[in-house]
Amino acid sequence: MTIEEKLEMTNKVQNAIEQIRPYLQNDGGDIQFVELTDDNIVKVELQGACGSCPYSLMTLKNGVEQAVIKAIPEIKAVESI
Repeated sequence: MTIEEKLEMTNKVQNAIEQIRPYLQNDGGDIQFVELTDDNIVKVELQGACGSCPYSLMTLKNGVEQAVIKAIPEIKAVESI
């Protein structure tokens, strides 16, 4: 993947996360994009209430990951750091 392609995909990922952010903020949490790895795995940091919530993994996989992959099918996974 070229630098331009990675930048374009990173922008798409950040836009997808921005679409999800208000739902997390409504529950007292937040999400921060950290990086897009070379093997198309998105690294994020769950913040606020999401950082300590026992359901955060379910939110990450069933909410965030599905939305990001739906928007950008090349993404393989979303992982929390």
